[in-house]
Amino acid sequence: MANTKRQLFIKRRLRVRNKLRRVNAGRMRLSVHRSSKNISVQLIDDVAGKTIASASTLEKDLGMVGKNNIEAATKVGATIAERAKKAGVEEAYFDRGGFLYHGKVKALADAAREGGLKL
Repeated sequence: MANTKRQLFIKRRLRVRNKLRRVNAGRMRLSVHRSSKNISVQLIDDVAGKTIASASTLEKDLGMVGKNNIEAATKVGATIAERAKKAGVEEAYFDRGGFLYHGKVKALADAAREGGLKL
């Protein structure tokens, strides 16, 4: 029986997350979720099980910029880097989930790096 698109996404997400947990123990996780309209990111402390900082295009000041979602993702990446620095976090590992490192996800990661967050 063929896997559905959702089942394949979940398998890919778990594969990425498990690999990152083995390789980057002890660092914070920068977890990305995107939909067709919005993108959100959280800085998570897996040891304590708490979210340290978050940013999303659902926030008023970070909303969509025209029809170009890559610009909005760039703003979200810069914002999460700024909020992470305020929280005292210098480095994290980038958890793209089941999403391809391409387009909005890549723009967010690059903006977070430019903002001073070491990914």
